[in-house]
Amino acid sequence: MDTATSPAGGGGPLLTALDQNDLVNRIAQVLTDVILKGGFKPGARLTEATIARDLGVSRAPVREAARLLENRGLVVAMPRRGFFVRQFDWHDLDQIYDLRMCLERHAGALLVGSLTDEMASKLRAQVAFLHRLAEDGDGERQIEEDLKFHRMICVFAGNRRLLKVFDELTAETRFGIAMIGRLYDDPHQIARTHEPLLDALVARDAGVFAAASDYHIGTARERVVAMFSADGAPRRGDPSSA
Repeated sequence: MDTATSPAGGGGPLLTALDQNDLVNRIAQVLTDVILKGGFKPGARLTEATIARDLGVSRAPVREAARLLENRGLVVAMPRRGFFVRQFDWHDLDQIYDLRMCLERHAGALLVGSLTDEMASKLRAQVAFLHRLAEDGDGERQIEEDLKFHRMICVFAGNRRLLKVFDELTAETRFGIAMIGRLYDDPHQIARTHEPLLDALVARDAGVFAAASDYHIGTARERVVAMFSADGAPRRGDPSSA
């Protein structure tokens, strides 16, 4: 199957030609964006020749980019068959959220002792931005900025290896949510769920932050996992009824 043709029925390519600078990483980012937006469906084969043609590059950097995506958990390699978009099931997502809970609880514990006024201000501004995105109805951007808030906590915590693991989970988290759709009927609820985290950090209370973080990520975990049917297929619809 030729996966590089627009699924919208327009017949045009999903991908446009790239410059040669930092080629592999740029190809990987383009492919990631297309996957997260649903252009390449779970289970679809990434046809190297077609992708290389549409991007105006050779097949070698496309193959290297696909291996980067494999390391990030977005694609899987099958011997003698090539690369395929990963198919998630509820077990995968449950484990991703379980690890996130551990990482972010620890990040908060590190941060409460070193939070500066500038850091608090940036986190507060990010929550306000999530509210603005809710007003604009930009759900896709909200998901990105939601994860950015959590990444800011990991950055401010100052543990580079913790941040590296968080970044490795981010693409998988986004992909899982993209497969399902929105988590809340009220888009402002996404922003509101971050306020207890910010309050706990500003209060410099590691225990309160741990409880707030476990509740915040745990609630998302329950909703995302519950939206997958027993056979692993995502169930779209009203998350409150899941």
